[in-house]
Parts: sequence; C-alpha cells; structure tokens
Amino acid sequence: MVLTQLPRFHFLVLKKAPLSFNFFPKPKLPIKFTFPALFTAPKSTLSTTEPIPITDFSLPEEPRLEISLDKLFVPPETEVSCDDPNLSTRILKGSNIVVSKYAREAQVVQAEFVKSSVRTEGCPSDGLPEFALVGRSNVGKSSLLNSLVRRKRLALTSKKPGKTQCINHFRINDSWYLVDLPGYGYAAAPQELRTDWSKFTKDYFINRSTLVSVFLLIDASIPAKKIDLEYASWLGQNQIPMTLIFTKCDKRKKRKTGGKRPEENVSDFQELIRGFFQTVPPWIMTSSVTNQGRDEILLHMAQLRNYWLKH
Repeated sequence: MVLTQLPRFHFLVLKKAPLSFNFFPKPKLPIKFTFPALFTAPKSTLSTTEPIPITDFSLPEEPRLEISLDKLFVPPETEVSCDDPNLSTRILKGSNIVVSKYAREAQVVQAEFVKSSVRTEGCPSDGLPEFALVGRSNVGKSSLLNSLVRRKRLALTSKKPGKTQCINHFRINDSWYLVDLPGYGYAAAPQELRTDWSKFTKDYFINRSTLVSVFLLIDASIPAKKIDLEYASWLGQNQIPMTLIFTKCDKRKKRKTGGKRPEENVSDFQELIRGFFQTVPPWIMTSSVTNQGRDEILLHMAQLRNYWLKH
C-alpha cells in the first residue's frame, strides 16, 4: 500500500505493539492516574455565525476516572513516561487519549452537506480526509454530529430510528469530511434493507482510502449490547482504525436495565472487546445534552487528521 493510504493508523490493531508504547515500562503493579478535568483548549472570541471555536464550558461535576498507564491511547510520534509528573494534564478530559503535537486547528469554521451516496464509488473523490460516524439506531448519531458543528439541523434527527440510509458527506472547513453512516440494528427495517446497509457500510470501511478513523458510537447509559460488541470486534479484526464514542453520559442516575452508571458501562464495554485489539482503542465520553466531549472529539480528530495529512 502506498504511503498516502497509510493514515488508517493500523498501529491500533497490528500484531506488534506500536513503538510509541515502548515508553511504558512494565511495572509490577498498575500505575494509575486520577483526574477530573485534564485539558483546556485555547479560548476564542468567535461566534456561531463566524468560525466555531473549541471553547470552555461548564459541566455538572463528573466522576473521577482512573486509567492505568497501559490503557492510554498514545498517538504516533508522541512520547509518554510513567515518570512524567505532567502526564495527566496531557490527557483529554473524559477519555484515554494523550494529546500530541498534531492537536491543532480543531475549530469548525464552516460545515455544509455535500452529497448522499449508496456506494463507496459514489462518494466524493477530492481526496480529503474523513471521519465516519456509525452506531446502533437511536444512539444519538445525528445529535452528536449537530453538536460538533453547532448546527441544530445540519444532520436531521428523527424520532424514528433507521432514517439514515445512505453515506452522507458533510464538508468541514473545505478541508475534511464528517460522514454520517446508516445506523445498524433497527429491528423494524426490512431484512433485505438491513443487509444492504451492512454490506455497503462495510465495503466503505475496507475500501475508502481517505478514511482516517471510524467513530463507533455506543450508548453508555445501558449495558453493552451484543450487536455493538460484534461491530467493534469486526472493525478490530479487519484492522479498521476506530475510536469509541460513548454517548448519553449525562444520564447519571442508576437505571433498571443493569443499574450501572455510564462510566461503569464504559469500563465493561472495553473489557469485553479487549481481546480483539492488540493495543487499546481511543475512547471519549460524550453527551449531546451538555456538550460533554464535543471539544475533545474535535481535538482528537484534529491530531489524527494532521498526522494523516503529513504522512
């Protein structure tokens, strides 16, 4: 494969651990960092009618997360050390992602719908990098997309799951794409239609050379679903670069379905898929209600995108 097609970040799932993880000595006991709020992006005076900035915002108090050193996602060309007293300040809030030198130019200045496609061959051919959003129907995919660009109706939301039936491209800043893919697992959809959705989305994942990463949305307010675990494992087995986006993390009250809090469901999901990945995938906790995780997603996309463009 030529170098321009390498930015699929195969280091996430290769049999050999990436070089960046060689900075982790293997301690006798797990080393853990506890942190509530770890990253504050530069402030901006831009408004929603002008370039849309990465901004500070107030959130309800979030639980303190404990992440062992070997469960951090370390981007390429990024060094970490257990002796670094400032390591916790380099981790995006509500995630396991270490910030790299490529985390820049994350602001959303412009967002526009470009086209819908039913085949990979019909997608835009301008060679711009893109990030695909996919998840179970009713996981909050369209709401997250609208939150990222601060547009209420860029991607239309629907009370009826399964409405997205095409590969929808939204051009951001005239330089990269957000891609809204059909939701999976909608039982009311005809079997033939569900099969077609699955076929062309998986073809897109495997053959789309400009795909930087798939952002797999998981509902953190409920226990892990079998269909989500199967989707994540398929991505891992096929070496498709993936970031886990845990949605609905504002629902902090215990629920009858399992009685677990979002952070517990997040931890459980990661344990269940661990066997399909040589190195831990990046993950971010989000809420389209409070906008938790919005800035972190954009910064993560920026560092992946800028690395992809360089290489």
